Amino acid sequence: MKANTVIDKNTADRILKEMPFKDIGEASIREIVKLANRLEEESGVKFLRMEMGVPGLKVSDIALEAEIKAFKDGYAAKYAPIQGIQPLKNEISRFVKNFLDIDISPDYCFATVGSAQGSTALFMVANRTDRNKRGVLFIDPGFPVQKLQIKVLGYDYDSFDVFNYRGSKLRKKLEELIIERRISSILYSNPNNPTWISFTDEELKIIGELATKHNVIVIEDLAYFGMDFRKDYSKPGEPPYQPTVAKYTDNWTMLISSSKAFSYAGQRVGMMVISEKVFNWRFPDLKRFYATDQFGHSLIYNALYILSAGVSHTPQYGLAALLKAVNDGEYNYRDDVIEYGKRAKAMKKIFSDNGFKLVYDNDLGEPVADGFYFTVSYPGMTGSELLHNLLYYGISAIALQTTGSERTEGLRACVSQIGEDLLPELERRLKLFHENFSDL
Repeated sequence: MKANTVIDKNTADRILKEMPFKDIGEASIREIVKLANRLEEESGVKFLRMEMGVPGLKVSDIALEAEIKAFKDGYAAKYAPIQGIQPLKNEISRFVKNFLDIDISPDYCFATVGSAQGSTALFMVANRTDRNKRGVLFIDPGFPVQKLQIKVLGYDYDSFDVFNYRGSKLRKKLEELIIERRISSILYSNPNNPTWISFTDEELKIIGELATKHNVIVIEDLAYFGMDFRKDYSKPGEPPYQPTVAKYTDNWTMLISSSKAFSYAGQRVGMMVISEKVFNWRFPDLKRFYATDQFGHSLIYNALYILSAGVSHTPQYGLAALLKAVNDGEYNYRDDVIEYGKRAKAMKKIFSDNGFKLVYDNDLGEPVADGFYFTVSYPGMTGSELLHNLLYYGISAIALQTTGSERTEGLRACVSQIGEDLLPELERRLKLFHENFSDL
């Protein structure tokens, strides 16, 4: 490598040695954020941030005005109901019908402190339903924080990289793991973080049928709702609908984030929807931990209750107003968030023009959609080495190995913090990187 870098190599290496992790490839998202912050402070060089999925778009005035009204109406002085305010529950129910074509009563729709709280609560109950089952199966690659939740809770989990088991091949692999590893729940994201592949109806049907056959609860993480921009899922009550396993089993739960599709991340309000069957399902083994054997009661009045005792009133009113506008066809969220697809397309070209390769580059024979994330590698480097070397150029990301991927040579790149104004600087730094490392 030649000597010319954006950040002094000795400074970067010194700060890296002060961090608590031994291998940068194992560092969590927040640890990479801390590292990049330190390097910015010491060097005075602004980092190009690709490690954390921070929404980079403006929140709709619809939500802001609804929150302000809720404040003025005195809700800041009141405890919110643990199950969520009724206007939000009603709009979640309408949203699920309008955009997934699934009928669900508002009684089974809940507010959570972001999807992170929703997944934690579901883990606390779904993985205690049967003392003879071990825990959750992650269909990977996936969001690293969810595995951290499992570890903190003290549960077991299993995972596999789905890339080599797409389509009909998924059935055999999935059923083997469900039986051999005694699985109680399955979790996946769709579109997938970090690869941005999307499960087909065939694959969702396989997951649903096996969940029914083996009494497994599916946790469908729709953090990036409707953001596979190859199709337009944004017309209320009109096909195509966001694909969902709820078409193929009654053993479903789903998490719908407001952070990405609605750019509402800072208010920490998400949606959790439980099928009527799962909510009312009774598992005698739940009474080892909870006052009742009913799944839904244990989930809401035990797990959710101890985690936060409810979501603040004003964000709930803001989200309810947003959902109402979307359900009524007055606001099309896709018109705003499609900006992420445009950024991804531009960034992928800059990376590929400078010697990088896409790691997950196709989706069952089609090019992977342009969206919130993409994955890259550089010839001759492991993911840890690439992440380390990019620090010298003021670029941060996370290693794919933290997501459960078997592709240890790659990184996950998020597009949300790289606006059009930063693309020339990204190109300049990657060009310099390529000039220094092209002789590897």
